[in-house]
Amino acid sequence: MFNRNINKELIAWAKRSDRKPLMLRGARQVGKTTTVRIFAQKFKQFLYFNLDMPEDRKIFDKDQSFDELLKAIFFYKNAIRSEKKTLIFIDEIQSSLYALKMLRYFYELAPELFVIAAGSTLETMLATDKNISIPVGRVEYLMMRPVSFAEFIIANNEKSSAEILTDIPIPKFAHDKLLKLFNTYTLIGGMPEVIKKYTETQDLAALSRIYDSILASYTNDIEKYAQREGIARVIRFIIQNAFKDAGNRIKLEGYGNSGYKYREVNEAFTVLEKALLLSRIWPSVETSVPLKTVHNKAPKLQLLDTGLVNHFSGLKQEVFGADDISSVYKGKIAEHIIGQELLTISSSVLYNLNFWLREKPQSSAEIDFVYEYKGLIIPIEVKSGATGKLRSLHLFMDMAPHPFAVRFYNNELQINEAKTIAGKKFFLLNLPYYLAGNIEKYINWFIEKYK
Repeated sequence: MFNRNINKELIAWAKRSDRKPLMLRGARQVGKTTTVRIFAQKFKQFLYFNLDMPEDRKIFDKDQSFDELLKAIFFYKNAIRSEKKTLIFIDEIQSSLYALKMLRYFYELAPELFVIAAGSTLETMLATDKNISIPVGRVEYLMMRPVSFAEFIIANNEKSSAEILTDIPIPKFAHDKLLKLFNTYTLIGGMPEVIKKYTETQDLAALSRIYDSILASYTNDIEKYAQREGIARVIRFIIQNAFKDAGNRIKLEGYGNSGYKYREVNEAFTVLEKALLLSRIWPSVETSVPLKTVHNKAPKLQLLDTGLVNHFSGLKQEVFGADDISSVYKGKIAEHIIGQELLTISSSVLYNLNFWLREKPQSSAEIDFVYEYKGLIIPIEVKSGATGKLRSLHLFMDMAPHPFAVRFYNNELQINEAKTIAGKKFFLLNLPYYLAGNIEKYINWFIEKYK
């Protein structure tokens, strides 16, 4: 058990006088329950309900008023209503329609109570069951993702590394150690149970069983995810094949050389996106705000966790032996782990990633990611090699109304002054992979330095 970065946002939520019940969203096994239990240590009373358990669910399934529900909650947990600072955590809340309905009344009638709810299949059930709804305007949300690199080094008791990672700019003497740690993080990924086992044993072979167990838990939930058996079959097929497509652009019609049609593949992908096992990253053709996405072009595939990708794609040995992760799987593993790190920047449920395509027909120009920063769209490449070889970046910069670009790679931090093929001057911030989680601070430092 170790503190997660989202704990700071939980503390800020608890301090607000106008707080609403909090819906903590996130995929299975990313650490939601453990995080709330750690957070609960700040309270006088902690009342935990797992609505997958019949004895807890029956409290919420009775036809009763909100006042009676509150009395039952405190009675069954042998707690005192008048005790100050009580945190109520309702886990697997999707198992009770009544519990979801009652969230609004915690906000309206019992604002002194601190209420957090979570549910491992809530996202998909909200999408597929029209009887399930969350009270609009009476609940707020936070998204929880797999462990970030910064959290990973804390979990490994690398206190000096965690401290120096916040230095801007990062000192050169820290590079080799941080890069080695990041390569390990890339190899095993950010699922908390995997990291816990690794920190205890340092045994990579012992992790296979955990990866298999994590994916089995998603596969076993297919019947909950799918409304009909036909889609369940497509979902199973996608789960079996998606890890090998991580970082690639995909076509939905006949996905994975199957005979499945666009409509059923799209429905299955949507269900798995709701389960947060994967996401489709959509392209933009913009070089200036607003950053609009286009959905008539093939998206890229981002899985929940790079460690799972390595395990189920058979890439563990290649990643383990790589001096530069950009050499693995045509650079897709490096791109995927950077995408995973960029997603940890925000806990907003609306935050997502985008990449860039040149709008010109027949053009193959593509930028790995674009990042919106204070009215600017910053291009981000994940590549090694000379600056002059970044041809897509040159095309983007020729069209962009600013001179700032970012590249993640294997080497030390440096800034290059460069020119596009067409002759436009621009500045390229080259960041080692392990600084992806600090990109906003580094872009701010970079622009202040060269504006």
